[in-house]
Amino acid sequence: MNKAELVLESIRTTYRKKIWNKFIKAIKDFNLIEDGDRIAVGVSGGKDSLLLCKLFQELKKDKSKNFEVTFISMNPGFEAIDIEQFKKNLEELDIPCEIFDANVWEVAFREDPDGPCFLCAKMRRGVLYNKVEELGYNKLALGHHFDDVVETTMINMFYAGTVKTMIPKVSSTSGKMSIIRPLVYVKEKDIVAYTQRNEIKAMSCGCPIESGKVDSKRKEIKNLLAEIEKTNPNVKQSIFNSMKNINIDYVMGYTRGNKNKGDM
Repeated sequence: MNKAELVLESIRTTYRKKIWNKFIKAIKDFNLIEDGDRIAVGVSGGKDSLLLCKLFQELKKDKSKNFEVTFISMNPGFEAIDIEQFKKNLEELDIPCEIFDANVWEVAFREDPDGPCFLCAKMRRGVLYNKVEELGYNKLALGHHFDDVVETTMINMFYAGTVKTMIPKVSSTSGKMSIIRPLVYVKEKDIVAYTQRNEIKAMSCGCPIESGKVDSKRKEIKNLLAEIEKTNPNVKQSIFNSMKNINIDYVMGYTRGNKNKGDM
């Protein structure tokens, strides 16, 4: 078997319980895939999105699932060496992916040279969403996993003063498509193990800003959770579960749509 076949085999066997079954469970629990769906998988080149591609390729073998899937990637301004590694990964993993260019980094650094991260993230989302909508796909699948959900919950509480997180299925701002996150139950440590076992040289974000300065809030939360896990190994699962068990009667204020309830 070639590398692409070996990778799929590992999903069916070694990582069936920790990755495949959780992928399928998320799809069923949140009704992420429906008959007639045209799904675009957003491919960043990182470990999460490359795994998501292989999971969709395996799922597509199930003829009872009536959906169309394609793989699409935005190049925000990668260095040539990063693009070459990305294309090599796509070839080795047998992932047919359309790559389109966008000068996101150039614009973000020009507009805010001292702190381009927020603008960059916003532009990357907007450009990708618009592209997917233009191509006529009704869903965009992203590689956010269990740990992303937990960390985003904590970032919003600690730094934004709000209780919200990434949810498995949400409509885009335009309402023309849905964003889905089929890896929502899959833990990052299992994705790392799968990537290493299959010798996949996934890309980092490729950002020209030195890594120590990128998304420092998320790194702070990662470090905090790692410290708490030493005495409470289930802390991440508890945080994740809390976002499914909110009792509105014991919340001082909440927002539904544009209406605020119980403001204090």
